[in-house]
Amino acid sequence: AESGPPCAPRKAVLVGGKGMSWRGQSVTILCHKTCLLHAHRPRAVKPPCDLRMQSEEVEVRPGAPRRERLGLTWGLHGLAGARRSVIGDSQQLLTHYYDDARTMYEVFRRGFSISENGPCLGFRKPKQPYQWLSYKEVAERAEALGSGLLQQGCKPSTKQFIGVFAQNRPEWIISELACYTYSMVVVPLYDTLGPGAIRYIVNTADISTVICDKPEKARILLDHVERKETPGLSSIILMDPFEKELTERGRHCGVRIQTMQEVEDCGRESRHVFWVLPTGSSFKITLCFFSGNPKGAMLTHGNVVADFSGFLKVTESQWSPTCEDVHISYLPLAHMFERMVQSVVYCHGGRIGFFQGDIRLLSDDMKALRPTIFPVVPRLLNRMYDKIFSQADTSLKRWILEFAARRKKAEVRNGIIRNDSLWDKLFFNKIQASLGGCVRMIVTGAAPASPTVLGFLRAALGCQVYEGYGQTECTAGCTFTTPGDWTSGHVGAPLPCNLIRLKDVEELNYFASKGEGEICVKGPNVFKGYLKDEEKTTEALDQEGWLHTGDIGKWLPNGTLKIIDRKKHIFKLAQGEYIAPEKIENIYIRSDPVAQIYVHGDSLQAFLVGIVVPDSEVMPGWAKKRGFDGTYAELCKNKELQQAIMEDMVRLGKESGLHSFEQVKAIYIHSDMFSVQNGLLTPTLKAKRPELRDYFKKQIEELYSSISI
Repeated sequence: AESGPPCAPRKAVLVGGKGMSWRGQSVTILCHKTCLLHAHRPRAVKPPCDLRMQSEEVEVRPGAPRRERLGLTWGLHGLAGARRSVIGDSQQLLTHYYDDARTMYEVFRRGFSISENGPCLGFRKPKQPYQWLSYKEVAERAEALGSGLLQQGCKPSTKQFIGVFAQNRPEWIISELACYTYSMVVVPLYDTLGPGAIRYIVNTADISTVICDKPEKARILLDHVERKETPGLSSIILMDPFEKELTERGRHCGVRIQTMQEVEDCGRESRHVFWVLPTGSSFKITLCFFSGNPKGAMLTHGNVVADFSGFLKVTESQWSPTCEDVHISYLPLAHMFERMVQSVVYCHGGRIGFFQGDIRLLSDDMKALRPTIFPVVPRLLNRMYDKIFSQADTSLKRWILEFAARRKKAEVRNGIIRNDSLWDKLFFNKIQASLGGCVRMIVTGAAPASPTVLGFLRAALGCQVYEGYGQTECTAGCTFTTPGDWTSGHVGAPLPCNLIRLKDVEELNYFASKGEGEICVKGPNVFKGYLKDEEKTTEALDQEGWLHTGDIGKWLPNGTLKIIDRKKHIFKLAQGEYIAPEKIENIYIRSDPVAQIYVHGDSLQAFLVGIVVPDSEVMPGWAKKRGFDGTYAELCKNKELQQAIMEDMVRLGKESGLHSFEQVKAIYIHSDMFSVQNGLLTPTLKAKRPELRDYFKKQIEELYSSISI
């Protein structure tokens, strides 16, 4: 009796009087079935805290020392109005998760140790399986490359900046680790920065050495040198093979061109000892420049370690990374979001597999790699969602899909995350297989995710899907979904490594007393400032160390944060690209028929749209030359003329060097001027962007619905 399911024999005795009576046996069988069903019933995720209150206001301790009030010891007193995570130590902000991993060099060495020299970095050729470099091979190559850089005159110093101009691949990580090993600083360069920004970064950071993947990028750098725009650049190291003419061209303008293999070989012949290892978390680790508005955010070892430690602390009750975890690397390594995820993986001895370089082949790469961790941006989630529903090409198929999704969503609302339900077997297993079939965690960031899309995919993918919010200046994230809270429409609670408070924005009628305001962040994950730019640093960081993000947030009753607006006029598209709309408007306004222009971007969308007010005096004549006749009012409604105006704007954009994602894909012609009187301009005749967004809400929605990309 004691070895059977609990309670069954006792119930048999109670009902039948004798344990072996027919009536008692029948009840015993029923109880066995009940216990069996109970054992196989899916269990809900147990949240690490009360989901009704996921953050709490920091208490004020009167008379706390000034150093503590300013948060310099990362204590939590003396910070009225700030909120903190309820997960973790209530008296101290989290600075690290493991005692033996306080710098990024130590993070990698920890993974090396616990992996027992397992596979580390993987790559593949078309239609081939992944090939792997072991942790030992990666460590040895990083040491050799770092030694080679020192042999060629680079200094083991946080003032030594090394440019990396490459797509995601193993050599990118090897280059980064080489810098970590010898206390140098990585400066990522990427295509969408544009030639002007690349020139600015190379000069501002005094970069003498750039590591490139392809000869085409080396030629871009040499163009600047030949025009005497980057006089300090003296060395280019290439990952891929290149022609002899490139070497000759470099020699002609005083730039040494080498292969990465040559530099590594040089380093092996003259190995440097590790007296130059980073010894403190305050050492700079990377310098991240932004597209659209170049400025270099200085991040330290301590910043990165604190940020990913906060992530580990929040998820530790439901997800424990191991050597068996596999990450698919395709998001740009120039952004901290991707590098943060990778650091978590190799801290625990996991594997990182790189995509082939073509986003169209990502699904094929995932099927070959079978990743367990999948970081995404909302644009990719939107594509997945659209593709799934496009295949439901009849009303019946769509109804069945939506019905199955509703059944799974009901489980998700109850905290149950699984991929083995009847609905998974009938409908969703193909979707899960397209991601490799092994994904157990998806993290989305870089831009807000659509609640509709997020809710559906949480059900369909059968894995934990987290959403975070942050920016480069706080390393990557400052809020994160609490495990068990699978609702949408917010970005989670503060990470245990930082505090968040809201600041009044009177001009937009947001007040902290009402739980609304500009989001400000403070903690060991907050950056140290912008390189050689005290003015912008002072704008971003106040005297008490609070980072002013420029985004407007609202506290929800359960202690989570909702992003409701933006204070600054720089925003991201769904794919994570920064957009400076006023820069674009200043280019488009040069189009002859355009009198006023409002460029609108939505973080849930992948492209820009515009509202154009034509010049009532110029436009009729401009239109007539192109075969369009009519009154001003009639011309404003002419769709063909509308297309002609947009083509002229795009032409100017191309001539001015705008990238494709900076160009509008659709416009609406509005016949009345923006003015102070109609509330669309300030008294100084500046555009009131929130008012313009609200005023043209219907037209903007129609523009987005009319274009599919």
